[in-house]
Amino acid sequence: MSFLVKHRLSKIFQPLNMPAKSSKITSKSLKLMLDLGFIQNSVPGCFNFLPLGIKSLQKLTKIIDEEMSNIGGQKMLFPSLINTKLWNDSGRLEEAGPELFKLQDRHQKSYILSPTHEEVATEMLSTLSPLSYREFPLKFYQISTKFRDEIKPRFGLMRGREFIMKDMYTFDIDLNSAKKTYEEVCESYENIFKTIGMDFVKVLGNSGLMGGHLSHEYQFKSSIGEDNLLHCESCDYYVNAELCEDRSKCPQCGDSNKIKVHSGIEVGHTFLLGEKYSKLLNTKYISMNQESKVLQMGSYGLGISRMLAACLEVLSTDSDMRWPNSIAPYNIIILPAKEGSKEETLTKGVPEKVYSFLEERIPDLRDNILLDDRTGLTIGRRLLEAKRVGYPFIVVINKRTSEDSSLVELFHTKTKQTMYLTYEALLDYIKQNVH
Repeated sequence: MSFLVKHRLSKIFQPLNMPAKSSKITSKSLKLMLDLGFIQNSVPGCFNFLPLGIKSLQKLTKIIDEEMSNIGGQKMLFPSLINTKLWNDSGRLEEAGPELFKLQDRHQKSYILSPTHEEVATEMLSTLSPLSYREFPLKFYQISTKFRDEIKPRFGLMRGREFIMKDMYTFDIDLNSAKKTYEEVCESYENIFKTIGMDFVKVLGNSGLMGGHLSHEYQFKSSIGEDNLLHCESCDYYVNAELCEDRSKCPQCGDSNKIKVHSGIEVGHTFLLGEKYSKLLNTKYISMNQESKVLQMGSYGLGISRMLAACLEVLSTDSDMRWPNSIAPYNIIILPAKEGSKEETLTKGVPEKVYSFLEERIPDLRDNILLDDRTGLTIGRRLLEAKRVGYPFIVVINKRTSEDSSLVELFHTKTKQTMYLTYEALLDYIKQNVH
């Protein structure tokens, strides 16, 4: 039955490191991802994503793609190499300054490696004949690598020079329509975080370099977070502290008795831009009255690689990864008995049987079960590694199974419970707890 097993740990490239003690390791998410073979250092602020890191990244991307599809988002891909003139025309070239990577080609033409694509998306529409009002709203998004020349990269994937981001650009015929689209995308972002299974706060944000009418940030509360968030417990209002002149008083209800300050990791940001870019780049549509009018725009970002690290930062211990079930690289790992042991002889074929049984009975588990077939190692060693990586469910084939082949041991990483279950009981338990 071994041919049924698609994912074997012995075939996965996962270089385990001795626990890092370098003073340059500034966050537990970075330490854990390096130690447990999810990423590897490349150049400062840039990392190699290894197979287990890619597996979690793909699961996060799938959640986002499905939610973007639900609101009519159309996936595209813009180039990273952008003509400098485009950013000069929008006024952001000088504003962004040293944070931009700038380069020239062999013809001495100037380019930047874009950290975001408002200008590119807007110019794309401006080069077309003015579109009819009937074609709007338009919602374009991409998931791609972005670049920012951080003066001091830190916290691993949370503040690097190269990062993976989902960015969306929307176009509407008037400001009221743009506001409706903005609210729709904000609700969609909230759905994404709920699907992932992470607590978050939506915070009134600073539009900063992006500009526009309105912006909100999506934050995970964490002691390592670089943003200070003011929370009024009287009216449940959140705002980025940088927007408040008086941090002792709620700007919404005026209460000064129940103000709390939290540190947060920004994982998403939404902007209602209005005409800022579309007017500058002459991006228009033809109205019902056959008039040429400027389009209204929105911009929306999710830091995907940052979100992976932020989830670990919030949930993990100093020594062990903890994942939301939705983006753990595998939801279940199965540990067969040690090679050459009496238990191995008595449980031959059981690990593959459990693997096949679970995958067939719970469709969501397809491609989410891993067999740790490194049976030259003790079960204790493999169990310790599985706990450190944070696989949500660890199924152990051991002495108890050899005595009763209908029973397996299950360790639930989140609750730290160990239980012995029949196949059907195992199935029911995982169904109830996998999401």
